[in-house]
Amino acid sequence: MAAHTPVTGRADPGDAGDIRAALLRLRRATGLPVAFGGPLRGGRRVRIGELSGTGTAALDGLAVSAGNGLGGKAVALGRPCAVTDYRLARSISHEYDVAVATEGLRAVLAVPVVVRRRVRAVLYGALRSAEPLGDRTLHAAVEAARDVEQSLVVRDEVRALLAAAREPVDSAAAWEEVRAAHGKLRALAPRLEEGPLRAELLAACARLAGAGTPHGPGAGAALAPRELDVLGRVAEGATNALAARQLGLRPETVKAYLRSAMRKLGAHTRGEAVARARRAGLLP
Repeated sequence: MAAHTPVTGRADPGDAGDIRAALLRLRRATGLPVAFGGPLRGGRRVRIGELSGTGTAALDGLAVSAGNGLGGKAVALGRPCAVTDYRLARSISHEYDVAVATEGLRAVLAVPVVVRRRVRAVLYGALRSAEPLGDRTLHAAVEAARDVEQSLVVRDEVRALLAAAREPVDSAAAWEEVRAAHGKLRALAPRLEEGPLRAELLAACARLAGAGTPHGPGAGAALAPRELDVLGRVAEGATNALAARQLGLRPETVKAYLRSAMRKLGAHTRGEAVARARRAGLLP
């Protein structure tokens, strides 16, 4: 193969960032000099767009079809694959030998990122010498792929909730769905890194919360993000212990945030705090 096949379209910046971070973790954990990867496009082709430790541009933009090469085999099988010497391996096809040889890679592993039984990306790690890649290296690569998987699950849920939040609210049942979506979005926010998707999530939370006109007691209160997170969980009926699990906090921390929110709202009970927050446009 003298040239790679280009793939049109751009990857989601957040997804690309998750892959990039995972590749860096993989190299640190294993000592592998080279790592690279990319998302699946159209369900059948990986576009390699994230490179770490490479010395040439040979792999940049390479399009790997399902079933072809090492990464394509990992996609087709939905499990990790590895070769001790790429150019001599009989277990894979060799459409991408030129790019691999140009980068000087010999031992290579490929691990699919599988989300809800569907391959969404592939992570590669490689040595420039022909030697076995041990269990420790494979385990670290699987862990890196799992990190990307969890990030993609969160992003998928955020996108679905944002789409639901854009729907018009025209009934009491729909309003309850809005409140549930708001609580879930607030809970997911801390799990997203700073970026466009997190900014859109927080903007949607503010839009949902401010759907009504602020009025009544508490209208001038300004709650901290975590105070709103806790109050949103309480509004859905969560206990302090459940809210702590959902938000990744300690129960005593949840109590402290709740007390602070109640004080700012001038409320004496949890229910009164929720009611005042809703009247103030802080919760939907």
